[in-house]
Amino acid sequence: MSKYGQYCPVARALEILGDRWTLLIIRDMLTGTRHFNELKRGLPGLSTGLLSKRLRQLEYAGIVEKRVFESGRQSTEYHLTPAGQALEPVIGALLGWGAAWAFGDPSPDELDPLLLMWWMHDHVDRAQLPDRRVVIQFDFHGAKTETYWLVLAREDVTVCLTDPGYEVDVLVDADLAVFFKVWLGRIDYREAISEYGLRVTGVPRLTRAFPRWFTWSPAAPAVRAVRAQPDAV
Repeated sequence: MSKYGQYCPVARALEILGDRWTLLIIRDMLTGTRHFNELKRGLPGLSTGLLSKRLRQLEYAGIVEKRVFESGRQSTEYHLTPAGQALEPVIGALLGWGAAWAFGDPSPDELDPLLLMWWMHDHVDRAQLPDRRVVIQFDFHGAKTETYWLVLAREDVTVCLTDPGYEVDVLVDADLAVFFKVWLGRIDYREAISEYGLRVTGVPRLTRAFPRWFTWSPAAPAVRAVRAQPDAV
């Protein structure tokens, strides 16, 4: 942790929270991420060693609590303490500021399709799913040309990097940057279809229901609110 040598609450807070990745770890924990591998999956640019170091620092600072469970096999979870939970309005303020002042179009190095798949995996509204398994194939092009599958069921959601062997119910064909912007609220779903080449085909009743199967990004409401302002670009 960096020391500023100033007797000031802002300086003291930044000594704990100002290191790279720290606030993003807290961001993900505030949305329910509890396990080390899930944190690593959601922060693909963060090395395993540095994630371990940051979690230890947050434990030492009293922001994160490590819990070990013994139920057949050992399981470790990380939970925010009251001090960590109190950072929710801080993250919310950064989200609002970023949406208004720092959130333009994505650069190619920010477009990781596998990360997008895991985001979608973590934000499925299972109550909206049909009573049967649904297989969605995503064909991305543009910054990267890659194909992934999501297998959705109320009891489980799976990301597949190779063809799972099931019949595809919904086929999504999209420019990767466009779909990222749909996910984050920069482009409306219907707007993406009518103006940006997003194609969702397959079983008609399932393609109509497709956008309701996801809660979309937690950042999307703030981004949409900025877009709704009269002077928004």
